[in-house]
Amino acid sequence: MPEVWIPTLMRSLSAGQDRVQVEGSNVRQVIENLDKQFPGMKQRLMEDGRLMPGISVIVDGQQSQLGLLERLEQASEVHFLPAIGGGL
Repeated sequence: MPEVWIPTLMRSLSAGQDRVQVEGSNVRQVIENLDKQFPGMKQRLMEDGRLMPGISVIVDGQQSQLGLLERLEQASEVHFLPAIGGGL
């Protein structure tokens, strides 16, 4: 079952857990199941059926080019990274 790393700003929704096991064969299914386990996650990660602007998905150490359609293996590691603002 894929392991999802919960961003610090979303840990209040996961009762403080930083990693959880969630079923799904792609990122969309993982988000749907994550929201069933921890209501409110989907709202923080998706908007109008898409990933929120500024959210990147990292699967097994690689930034996903397919977003919600990215296929996952049973041992996949999934990270949702919010954009970091700033600059010169």
